[in-house]
Amino acid sequence: MTDPARPAFHGFEQIPLHEYAERAYLDYSMYVVLDRALPFLGDGLKPVQRRIIYAMSELGLNAGAKPKKSARTVGDVIGKYHPHGDSACYEALVLMAQPFSYRYPLIEGQGNFGSPDDPKSFAAMRYTEAKLTPIAEVLLGELGQGTVEWSPNFDGTLEEPSWLPARLPHLLLNGTTGIAVGMATDIPPHNLNEVVSACVRLLDDPEASTRDLCEHIRGPDYPTAAEIITPAADLVAMYESGSGSVRARATYVKEGQNIVVTALPYQVSPSKIMEQIAQQLRAKKLPWLEDLRDESDHQNPVRLVLVPRSNRVDIDALMGHLMATTDLEKSFRVNLNVIGLDGRPQVRGLKALLGEWLQFRTDTLKRRLRHRLDKVERRLHLLEGLLIAFLNLDEVIRIIRTEDEPKPVLMARFGLSEEQAEYILETRLKQLARLEEMKIRGEQDELARERETLVATLGSSAKLKKLLKDELLADARKFGDARKSPLVARQAAQAIDETELVPSEPVTIVLSQKGWIRAAKGHDVDPAGLSYREGDGLLSFARGRSNQQAAFIDSTGRAYSTPAHTLPSARGNGEPLTGRFTLPSGAQMVATLAGEAEQRFLLVSSFGYGFTTRFENFIGRNKSGKALFNPDAGASVLPPVPVNDPASDWVVAVTSSGHLLAFPLKELPELDKGKGNKLIQIPPARLKSGEEVVSAVAVVRQGGEATLYCGARKLGLSWRDLQAYEGARASRGQLLPRGFQKVDRIEVA
Repeated sequence: MTDPARPAFHGFEQIPLHEYAERAYLDYSMYVVLDRALPFLGDGLKPVQRRIIYAMSELGLNAGAKPKKSARTVGDVIGKYHPHGDSACYEALVLMAQPFSYRYPLIEGQGNFGSPDDPKSFAAMRYTEAKLTPIAEVLLGELGQGTVEWSPNFDGTLEEPSWLPARLPHLLLNGTTGIAVGMATDIPPHNLNEVVSACVRLLDDPEASTRDLCEHIRGPDYPTAAEIITPAADLVAMYESGSGSVRARATYVKEGQNIVVTALPYQVSPSKIMEQIAQQLRAKKLPWLEDLRDESDHQNPVRLVLVPRSNRVDIDALMGHLMATTDLEKSFRVNLNVIGLDGRPQVRGLKALLGEWLQFRTDTLKRRLRHRLDKVERRLHLLEGLLIAFLNLDEVIRIIRTEDEPKPVLMARFGLSEEQAEYILETRLKQLARLEEMKIRGEQDELARERETLVATLGSSAKLKKLLKDELLADARKFGDARKSPLVARQAAQAIDETELVPSEPVTIVLSQKGWIRAAKGHDVDPAGLSYREGDGLLSFARGRSNQQAAFIDSTGRAYSTPAHTLPSARGNGEPLTGRFTLPSGAQMVATLAGEAEQRFLLVSSFGYGFTTRFENFIGRNKSGKALFNPDAGASVLPPVPVNDPASDWVVAVTSSGHLLAFPLKELPELDKGKGNKLIQIPPARLKSGEEVVSAVAVVRQGGEATLYCGARKLGLSWRDLQAYEGARASRGQLLPRGFQKVDRIEVA
């Protein structure tokens, strides 16, 4: 009878959706972290890589065997151990066979396994063949010696190793990358000799610091010959914390007038570099470079030829710019995040990582020695029984011939174990020859000595450490090689300023009355003769170079600037400056100017105040400009006037009432910004009422001439004439002749 207080079970469990989603996501996250993305510290492999290596060993594809189709290996892997997509499995196999991806490839491929230019251009698995490389022995050599734990495969029909008994810290040798859920790993490859040397140092001196270990492991060692330029102090800090970055730079040589790039940073494609440089050439941002060619071939995997425009090009500066703006110099993220011996992922420093691996190797060594000791003791046990049988051969034969069940009789008669009796019964008669006793005793003596050695080694940490060290050094002698990536102390590359890359060509910058800007090539352009929009006309123009900045000043005294080569062509009407700059409310552009950074200009307001300043003070990065000139309230800003020689030039200032004053320019201050000093005296009442203001100003060379334009009339003043108007700065000046007192502008010869 059903208990009414107990709910009925219908064959399924009901739980809240949020609880189910949380549980499912956590299970998935743990699977991705532990069984897909992160490597195990012991053998440095992810599960798919481990299964590929193991499956190939089971197929007999060792270094001395004939290779088999990659499809055969992939089929075994996904059919027996790794029930996932064949394309992903094959890609993992290919990666372990690419010498430009793996520092020490574990697989030797025959056929198209990709190229540095396109690592994923490998042929289909039905066309390629593969086998293990000699260094794979480091991972597999001790597999059958009781060194690993075995677990059932996905369907429980086979067993696979939970890890491989690596004799070297493969995790550091080839490195790995992976993205899990909420964490990632980026471990660079290293040089085998350096890693072994660091392991030996840590065995000899367990108190050695990470800085001490970095005397052996000086930095990553990528499969390419690109330089590692990260400072040694930064590398030590990276190894101490387990995270950081490494910067690698391409190498190049000069062949005649050409530059030849011979090595690229890890995983950088030559075609990508060519495209990045070509893009700058098309944008006319590389005036120093005339052409580039890709001459890479089988013998020279990387050979990019750059052709400078002339032999006067600074090659180091050009290459520094290219390295800063392309992948010729690249930074690699480092994150030593691995699954440790406790089965948990954690970011480890170099010392912790090597120390934990040495613990793994020590445990593996003990497992191997104990496994061998068990085999030796079992063999000695069997030989002991065999020797008893040999010494009592007639009795043994009689028992076998007369007894229906000889095994228990033998065990009782000679005190044998069941295993010894079984072995005696399975021994062939020809092994009981006269010389067999000597062989048995000789084997016993040899095994006894081996047992003593094994027991002594297992019982002594010093002997165990020495054995571990000897095996590490033996593998280093067998598989070690020289460093590929040189360590060179260099600063990170700096891009050349954009203005230095732009060709220096003469341009005329034209500003219209309604604020439209454009630039015409050459200095022989008549700005007034250009076509303008209806109701618009010329306001100001300046002659400069295309690699200079074009500067502007508005009626409030704010300055703006933009590269001259970015201005639209004068073939059209240009573009409004309001699209480039944000002017204060009610402000209008007054003038445009150009020049070198040290070029001086005279700034003057209509109230007669001004100062000189360098052109570089007009340059700013803000779209809203920068405060440069601070005129009085109600005063307007006159167009800036270029200065020739601050020490000898003269200022000529004219008021709207016809007063003209000439005085040396050096009496005015040179400021970076401000209001300046008074140039010419104007009665305050007339200034306040607006009856009189400064209408024009000019800078005249010593001994020069000036022409005053008054409507349709003009008045030429020689240097002698100008001296008649000389006076102290801020004085009233002299009145011009009748008919020439309404000066519109002043032109200087």
